[in-house]
Amino acid sequence: MRNIVVEELKALPIEEHKVEVVERKGIGHPDTICDSMMNQISVELCKEYLNKFGRIFHHNIDKSLLVAGEAEQKFGGGEIKKPMLMVIGDRATFEVEGREVDVNGIAINTAKKWLKENLRFVDPEKDMKYQNELKRGSAALRDIFKRGDEILGANDTSAAVGFAPLTQTEKIVLETEKFLNSKQFKKDFPESGEDVKVMGLRTNGELHLTIAMPLVDRFVKDENDYFRKKEELLEQIKNFVNDKTDYKPFIYVNTLDKRGRGIGGIYMTVTGTCAEDADCGQVGRGNRVNGIIPLNRPIGSEAAAGKNPVSHVGKIYNVLSHRIANEIYNAVEVKEVYVWLLSQIGKPIDHPKIAAAQVIPKNGSIDDIRKEVNEVVDRELANIQKLCTDLARGKIGVC
Repeated sequence: MRNIVVEELKALPIEEHKVEVVERKGIGHPDTICDSMMNQISVELCKEYLNKFGRIFHHNIDKSLLVAGEAEQKFGGGEIKKPMLMVIGDRATFEVEGREVDVNGIAINTAKKWLKENLRFVDPEKDMKYQNELKRGSAALRDIFKRGDEILGANDTSAAVGFAPLTQTEKIVLETEKFLNSKQFKKDFPESGEDVKVMGLRTNGELHLTIAMPLVDRFVKDENDYFRKKEELLEQIKNFVNDKTDYKPFIYVNTLDKRGRGIGGIYMTVTGTCAEDADCGQVGRGNRVNGIIPLNRPIGSEAAAGKNPVSHVGKIYNVLSHRIANEIYNAVEVKEVYVWLLSQIGKPIDHPKIAAAQVIPKNGSIDDIRKEVNEVVDRELANIQKLCTDLARGKIGVC
């Protein structure tokens, strides 16, 4: 029997709070680059392990540092003076029963491919260098994968929490960044960089979105052209947000800008990301697995990106807790739900130390829905292998 607890949460749903703050870091943000790239390396390693050996072996590619380079922005097009540096860590399986795995080659090639597919103006060969610090894992953690268990034991004692539903503010912050980084938007406005950050504040019936998005210098003739293009982008964002909110929207773009100061008074990049010379990045500092940084919500401390998808609960439970919460919200009459999962190292991942669902009922009492909620939690835990398979294949995003 699984240790499932269902209790009533005596609290106001977030939508009814007076103040709500939500953040989203886009695909070109240095932190998101680290998260996305390291997770893709894990996916590619999973493919290699499965192709060679029929199963996934120990790895955690969840330690990474993107060191900013040096760039000179110029109207009409600048240049990269010193390339960015991507440091890749932490652990992987390099050999199984005498057969080697080209972990280093997979890691570097995946990093370059990710850049080519996601950042239009970053040359993977010239604009970034790579430092591979992946090493062999400990004997105890590697042994988890050799025990022949159908459901692996957790490789850590760790907790995660997920919630549902997203508030209107959370949805708008998420959708605004995706809109700005969509293929169509980049086609219509190629001057817009991928390093988009959206900070949302909802208060007093108003929604304030502060957006940072660099313009790519090759598309900007001079300072006046910059501010003209910025106004065009602002109008596009206003039109997009106006159709999606009941709140009174206020949109701000690149608020550090100041006319008359030339390059120093505007947000412009050579490559579309501030990692070229302004800001470093790191795994775990970006979006949670549901794509946002929700400051009003409880969040776990584990970075999901890059962890292995079959034993590391730091990835599995982070994703699963949100999935269970959404399933409960869709199946049961509740206003809001939070799901907590706690593992115990070595114990099967489908039997957490505790699985707790905290719900705000829509009607009636917690006793009226306790059985339904319990059944959803139990069913999702029983199907954990399918979730792990989808994570290994890269079908589920984690940032």
